[in-house]
Amino acid sequence: MADATKTGESGESVAETPRKALTPAAERALAEAEERRRKADAAPPRAREINGRGGKEPTRYGDWEAKGIISDF
Repeated sequence: MADATKTGESGESVAETPRKALTPAAERALAEAEERRRKADAAPPRAREINGRGGKEPTRYGDWEAKGIISDF
């Protein structure tokens, strides 16, 4: 059975530091993130593009980029 102590670099036993209490806003944010993850896992897989342009997404930097030429939109 593992105990709650760890060994430091010099070999002495180091106790784990207790976690700080979370604020209500932080707890709400963690709950919302968990709900988003659960919905993303339950969502059906996206359809695969057939005969697309290939390569990287042209809008990955917020601009349209194709063959090294960038256009704002």
